[in-house]
Amino acid sequence: MPPTSPKITINGVVREFKPGQMILQVANEGGVDIPQYCYHDGLSIVASCRICLAEVWAPNPRNNNALEPLMGGKLMPTCQTPCSDGMVVYTDSPKSVANQKAVMEYLLINHPLDCPVCDQAGECTLQDFSYEYGRGVSRFEEQKVKQPKKDLGPHVYLYSDRCIMCTRCVRFTREVAGTSELLVTGRGNKEEIDVFPGIALDNELSANVVDLCPVGALLDKDFLFAQRVWFLKSTPSIDGITASGDNIFVEHNEGKVYRIKPRTNAAVNKWWITDEVRYGWKHVQSDARLRSPMRRMHGVLAESDYSRAYDDALAGMEGAVRNGKRLLVMVSPMLSCEEAYLLGTLARSIDPKAVLAVGPVPMKGEDKTFPAGDANGFRMYAEKAPNARGVRRVLEAIANGDASGGVQTYEEALRTLGHGSGTSDIGAVLLTGNYPSAWATDELIDSLGGKFVTLIDTLGSSLVDAAAVVLPGATWMEKAGSFENARHMLQHFEQAIPVIEMAKSEGQIAMDLAAHLRHDGKGAGKRASAMYNAAEVRRAMAASHSTLSVFITDVSVPATGSLAEADMQVVEL
Repeated sequence: MPPTSPKITINGVVREFKPGQMILQVANEGGVDIPQYCYHDGLSIVASCRICLAEVWAPNPRNNNALEPLMGGKLMPTCQTPCSDGMVVYTDSPKSVANQKAVMEYLLINHPLDCPVCDQAGECTLQDFSYEYGRGVSRFEEQKVKQPKKDLGPHVYLYSDRCIMCTRCVRFTREVAGTSELLVTGRGNKEEIDVFPGIALDNELSANVVDLCPVGALLDKDFLFAQRVWFLKSTPSIDGITASGDNIFVEHNEGKVYRIKPRTNAAVNKWWITDEVRYGWKHVQSDARLRSPMRRMHGVLAESDYSRAYDDALAGMEGAVRNGKRLLVMVSPMLSCEEAYLLGTLARSIDPKAVLAVGPVPMKGEDKTFPAGDANGFRMYAEKAPNARGVRRVLEAIANGDASGGVQTYEEALRTLGHGSGTSDIGAVLLTGNYPSAWATDELIDSLGGKFVTLIDTLGSSLVDAAAVVLPGATWMEKAGSFENARHMLQHFEQAIPVIEMAKSEGQIAMDLAAHLRHDGKGAGKRASAMYNAAEVRRAMAASHSTLSVFITDVSVPATGSLAEADMQVVEL
């Protein structure tokens, strides 16, 4: 018979475990609630908060495996006690409950109880555990110890009054970031978190300490007093500005984004995100966003409706092809795979010999891993585009086997446009941007001279002046799609907020142009475009190109979260 898996019983729930796992790890995996503050899956185990102590019984091999209390009945830290087969754990026994109440009472002795003005209110485990495991009243009548508020660095404030000394932040800077800016100073009720003299908390991962803090001690300056967390909606998404593919939550309310939080994925970003990803989304709500279609009339760009802008764009591209020239479409690596497919297909509908190219892929610095030297650690990428590989994969499938020369890089596309030689057979260009900052080079702008340019972009730039038609696009937060990250993982993301007024996603624009392309040529009987749906586009991709079947079989979709039930009874009045 095959060997049976070892089992442990926690509060009456039997769970299997792997050798070496701690009791708390098995409980967390199995959904068994045990209060915890200092423990975190990504950090070392220090067993300092003591609220997870439990009564532990285990078979005694010296007494015919009779079940006996471990360590003579002493309460054991479940975060630091390895599981053994047949072990029985009680965190709901009178002895364990008394410890939980005592720990909560100690933690609240000097706590300011300023929940109404605390940013952490509503997602604070001190609030939650005080309600669930603490006393109903406080017995402390003496003067509370006051601790200072500290500016730790460019992104983080420390409200020392609220700190419970779990030391998660200190361990993170030492064990993950490797920068060790934080330390514990003082003893007893004068103990504080602080920075070393003259050294600010300023590393690529610094704001992760805000996520790690289980209370309202470490706060994000960017989010401070911006919004109550119970008003926020969380949408699972993917990092849209670097090649990492970090899993994130976009937290928003009434169409406005307020913050980005990491979403745990052990295969990609573990529990962390870089400050670059956390704060690099501000262009989504920039005043420089393009908000209306424009077309050139009498040499001047003027606002237009979409129908006329589409007509002008198609007339310019088709006119160039009729005159013996070719169309070049440059698909930005900031766009989704689905949009690359729709734009590439549109280009080939207009010009069967259209040149397909991938837009510029920004690079900054070099790849880093955290902890340094750990091949399996969290990785920060120098490549600042989320989907260069996905766009190339899709365009290569469209260009497969034709005589167009395959899919060109940005540098190759510049040469095709005539940069350096002054000669080119390109008569029309369809450009897409969607970068978080200015991206057009002087070489690109110079090579566009004399060509009909249709620009789909999100931010105003010098390219707008070079375009005959400008169509406002949408950022990744305003649409759904999929990205292929630097690890060649295909991941799906959902739309978080509505597209800003008068803008459309690049996928929708491509579908609209394709619908206009199929009209009767007399302005009548134009076919209405279908609504852009990323899932339907992926099915069409897989059906039309066998190499794109991975978009049905291999795309990772965010797990559906379970609804949280309130632990307080609600009575209808």
